[in-house]
Amino acid sequence: MHETTHLKEKWSLMLKIVFPILVTQVALYLVSFFDILMSSRYGSEDLAGVAVGSSLWVPIYTGLAGILLAITPIVAQLVGAKKKDEVKTVVQQGLFLSLALSTLIIFLLFIAIDPILQMMTLEPRVESIARSYVFAMIIGIIPLFAYTVLRSYMDALGKTRITMIITLLSAPINIIFNYLLIFGNFGFPELGGAGAGYASAITYWLIFLIAVGVAHKLQPFRQYELFKNWTSVQFSKWRDISFIGVPIGLSIFAETSIFSAVTLMMSTYSTAVISAHQIALNFTSLLYMIPLSISIGATVLVGYEVGAKRYKDARTYSWLSVGAAVIISFFSACILFFFREQIASIYTTDETVIQLTIQFFVFAALFQLSDAIQAPVQGSLRGYKDVNVTFIMAIISYWVIGLPIGYLLSKYTDFGPFGYWIGLIVGLTAGAITLSARLIRIQRKKREPVL
Repeated sequence: MHETTHLKEKWSLMLKIVFPILVTQVALYLVSFFDILMSSRYGSEDLAGVAVGSSLWVPIYTGLAGILLAITPIVAQLVGAKKKDEVKTVVQQGLFLSLALSTLIIFLLFIAIDPILQMMTLEPRVESIARSYVFAMIIGIIPLFAYTVLRSYMDALGKTRITMIITLLSAPINIIFNYLLIFGNFGFPELGGAGAGYASAITYWLIFLIAVGVAHKLQPFRQYELFKNWTSVQFSKWRDISFIGVPIGLSIFAETSIFSAVTLMMSTYSTAVISAHQIALNFTSLLYMIPLSISIGATVLVGYEVGAKRYKDARTYSWLSVGAAVIISFFSACILFFFREQIASIYTTDETVIQLTIQFFVFAALFQLSDAIQAPVQGSLRGYKDVNVTFIMAIISYWVIGLPIGYLLSKYTDFGPFGYWIGLIVGLTAGAITLSARLIRIQRKKREPVL
């Protein structure tokens, strides 16, 4: 990365940083995308089972892995402040912390999965598939978390194209193993929905090993010698990472878990409704990769400028990010609204599920703008290392406002399951407004130093 002086240069650098991140995020998301898509081709029960299993897995992973995203603003600010000698220690301790978090998740999933599934009124086969899917995913937790650290470190150095190339490999790898393990082709066991979990776990191991090789061999990563002269565990560094990372992780958890909570609460509806909801959520989550990628890019760029005490440039990057996301969200909403039937038909041939999905897509189109604002605003706030208030705002917006409204509309109006999506729209809108107000306040506090 480098200092920019003109708006055109800033646009150019932002696109240079964000585009590879977008490809990376889409590639990572395609792992779960193809889990859902290929499971739906195997059968509706397998789709529902993978949907429930994914709803349990995703918020846990994204929440705790979100803690490790603190590596990005920390390293970005160290590089901006020209303190490169401290980068290696931060990343090594991040890897130690990722192992500890992975172990914690594995333990929690083993003791909690059965009680959670038994609380839900699922068909026996759907419950069995969901359990098998989650247990299969456990195999890939350790490499997935470690890769999150390495990816955050590489992104912070501005080398987002490298992480893009590595992660791009995950989609074809996942498709191949899904083809082998879901459908039992070429002599492999036919595991149905559970096979999607094993395919994802194998994929996570392979991209982690590739990332280790890149970090060890290629410049500019090689100069940091990440895997030489390992320091012992330093809990002070864990504290520093967690001080920033825990609010980030909890904010992400608050956002992602609200969608999972809706899925779990909708388990009282038919398998067709659950399947349609999951299809709509799956595709809209794919579209969300665009504002999410802009958000990550904003964290890198704003963090770099804040580290160099160029607060005016940091402010400019913040609002450039929001503007870009809002423009793109308009096209995303149009895609969802005008091509909703064609998109639904990609996932399933079940006419009942298709018609329900079409209705869900109408509501999904409505919250594209709110998503487009709140995501880059959150990313900018992380670049300023302002994360605690953001977490509180996320909790209030999604859990205190969004979910209760959705529940009331679903239970006491004719909206039924669609009431939950109206609640999501209200929650996301509240989040976008409050986070934007917070960003403006932080920017007013941060002014250029007087020379």
